[in-house]
Order: sequence, then C-alpha cells, then structure tokens
Amino acid sequence: MANSTIWWLIAGLAIVVELLSGTVYLLLLAAGFAAAAIAAHLGFGTVTQLLVAAVIGVGAVLAWYSIQRRRPPAPPTGTNRDVNLDIGESVFVDAWNPDGTATVRYRGAQWTVVQRAGHAPSTGEHRVVEIVGSRLVVDKA
Repeated sequence: MANSTIWWLIAGLAIVVELLSGTVYLLLLAAGFAAAAIAAHLGFGTVTQLLVAAVIGVGAVLAWYSIQRRRPPAPPTGTNRDVNLDIGESVFVDAWNPDGTATVRYRGAQWTVVQRAGHAPSTGEHRVVEIVGSRLVVDKA
C-alpha cells in the first residue's frame, strides 16, 4: 500500500472519530494528515511526510487555540440570550411579597420573580436579566 493511501486512511479515520467526539482538534490534525498525503503524492520521503503532518496538524491546533483564547468568554447559561430566549423579555409586576418575591403570569404560566440583588423592588414593567432555576431575576425596565 502506498504511503499516500495510508495518510488518506489516517485522515479519514481522524475525521470519523472527530464527528463522533464533537471536537474540532481532530479535524485540524486530519488536515495535517491530508497534507502529508499530498506530500507523499508529490514524491517526498517518509521523514518529510511526518514533518509535514506534524507542522501542519500541530500548527493548525495552536492557531485555533490562540484564536479561541482571544474571544471573549460566553456569558453564563442563565444570562445568555443565545441559550435562553426569555432573557430580555418584559414582565409586569403588580405587587411584591414581603419575602422579596412576586408572582407574574408569563408565557401562559405562573412564575416566581425576584429583583436582582442591590435593587429595591418596585411595581411596574420589568426586564428579565437571568433565570435561576424556575425563578425570573428582573430589573426595572
């Protein structure tokens, strides 16, 4: 079996394992394996093929890692509108209970509402800023 065929099989296996695991790193290493297969097609020796696979694969992983480090971290799930579409929605609070909670009707159900820490409860329109368990954490709109 030719070296290029072996490299293509390794690249394909890495892609299959990446699809099963859900990480991007094996896909980047598969790019290195594919580059080694191309080097084999071009007639380079085994040592050069190994160097190409290592440089391209590890280089791609390091580049991806540095790009990810520069990105701002995603907000926590409870406050992330991409995860929870209730963040940013409005609710109307008629009255607050002595324990600092209120009950509102939202999306056809009764919800317990709490004011965000450091803010005094007041009636009126509020904006959902976080969801903690089954409670809506709100700020005055």
